[in-house]
Amino acid sequence: MKEILEALFLGIIQGVTEFLPISSSGHMSIFRHFTGMDLEGAGLFSAMLHMGTLVAIFIVFYKPIYELFIEFFACIKDIFSKNFSFKLKDMSTTRRMLFMFIISCVPLLLLLIPVGNGNNLMDLVSVFGSDNSIKAEGVCFMVTGFVVLLGNSVSENTKRFRKVAPFSAAMIGIAQFFAACFPGISRSGSTISTAMCCRVSKKSAVRYSFILSVPAVIASALVEFKDAMETTEIIPVFPLIVGVVTSAVVGIFAIKLLQVIINKNLFKYFGIYCTVLGFVVCIIGAVEVFVK
Repeated sequence: MKEILEALFLGIIQGVTEFLPISSSGHMSIFRHFTGMDLEGAGLFSAMLHMGTLVAIFIVFYKPIYELFIEFFACIKDIFSKNFSFKLKDMSTTRRMLFMFIISCVPLLLLLIPVGNGNNLMDLVSVFGSDNSIKAEGVCFMVTGFVVLLGNSVSENTKRFRKVAPFSAAMIGIAQFFAACFPGISRSGSTISTAMCCRVSKKSAVRYSFILSVPAVIASALVEFKDAMETTEIIPVFPLIVGVVTSAVVGIFAIKLLQVIINKNLFKYFGIYCTVLGFVVCIIGAVEVFVK
């Protein structure tokens, strides 16, 4: 029963924080830090929670994702038939968006850069979420708060919005890269806010951010699956199912909630929340150093 309740709580946290701009990795890190919760087979459990949130994205954005999927194969067909054009003005709206997503995904490849001893950059930065200190998470929460407030301010003072272009797509991709490196930097918060800073409308920024998260979530889950398969831990099946279903259902509601919040111009409050939370976490982290 204890493991089921833990799976339920972690599923709720994952579902809410993955889509609201408050950092799922940061909240998971500080939640485990203060509660000591760590299910058996934690690597596989984390991977399955990510798959639950992926299901939520597919349910809410099934139509544009399907259109992008079909357009991908249409591009391949046009390339081989020599009917393909790299000029944006010659592309359909769906094809243009597909290429913007590809540009945004390129920075994530930097995580595969070798850093020695058989490790890559991803292995190097993973220490921030696995150590016993929460000071890094606190600083990153404050960074998220600043970025969210900045993006909201720019958007509120923008009179003419733009489509996502190659430059803005690259900037969004860089924001996603840093979010993948540091727990506490929200992926959705940083990508949505970066898009807003590039004069993309809030509604378009949210849609772009969530669909962009699909390859990032899949890649993260695959890495965690790989690591989990290398262990010999016994995986409790029922808590696993509870966690996945919970993260998917809560994730759907979180996406819908964010869309409502965006429409009501309340996005800035996420920035205030992250800033205050980051400050509190930094203070607690500093106190823990002296106490120990």
